Amino acid sequence: MSLLTNVPELSLEQFTDGNDADKSKFIDDLFTGLKYFGFIIIKDHPVPIPLLDKAYELSEKLFSLDVETKNKYICKEGKGQRGYTPFGTEHAKDNHHPDLKEFWHVGQLLNESHELYESYPKNIWPTEVNQFEETFTNIYKSLEDVGKTILSALSHSLQVEQSYFENMVRDGSSILRLLHYPPIPEGADPNCVRAAAHEDINLITILVSATTSGLELLDRNNNWLPVETAKNNLIVDAGDMLSRITNEVIPSTTHRVVNPKGENKNRYSMPFFMHPHPKAMLSCIESCKNRQAKYPDILSHDFLMKRLKDIGLS
Repeated sequence: MSLLTNVPELSLEQFTDGNDADKSKFIDDLFTGLKYFGFIIIKDHPVPIPLLDKAYELSEKLFSLDVETKNKYICKEGKGQRGYTPFGTEHAKDNHHPDLKEFWHVGQLLNESHELYESYPKNIWPTEVNQFEETFTNIYKSLEDVGKTILSALSHSLQVEQSYFENMVRDGSSILRLLHYPPIPEGADPNCVRAAAHEDINLITILVSATTSGLELLDRNNNWLPVETAKNNLIVDAGDMLSRITNEVIPSTTHRVVNPKGENKNRYSMPFFMHPHPKAMLSCIESCKNRQAKYPDILSHDFLMKRLKDIGLS
């Protein structure tokens, strides 16, 4: 594998609209980037830019609501799984200092006749923010489609059937998280940061490039590397579920969001955490086994519930 110094930027159109050579190069570059960094950056994607702009505009309006209003939307059906989660609730695994953030969750969009409808908490929509449900329903579907395309490309390198990931994530428990990191409050615990070092739980995370910098990954030399790209590009990272089923061929890379070094201002970001459906089995992929699987099979739902407990969301 060639030595990479920066997270590679790949054009999704190279895979979706390119010739055979273009597609093959995208597939190889995707696998190389994920194996080396656990991260890649996607440009030329199909998510409409006006939709992204609208989403950030509404996210800012949402978090500008007063605390009493936001607290009306705390999910009572499943802690932190839908609606509003207050500032300082979540913490990284094995780190009991709370992160300096608040967030809102939008989950899978199913009709009442769907077999998984009762398996998921119901989405919560704030009445104070016009066009919220429509906008974030569209964002959710758009990012889910991008995730399916990326996983489809990855299936070639992992030597699994083209439908392998599609079958795993169809109607999955994926989460769109609207994140707000307020200016660091005066007197904040110096041990607290916007998002402490952690790995994601899911298969892949698709992060719409944030409004300000701060995201860093821990590279193979144990150095923190800033992850920055142009506005409206998508940052993609591999989570623990993907690392588990690939026997760590693709690592779940540690990353964090550091406190601002310059102007102490708001930061907004929008990660889409792509999960399998609850009945999907996380099993080691044959091409990744080498001599043996490092982890036993586990239902994705059981793995998710354990990890949510680890971070204070269950």
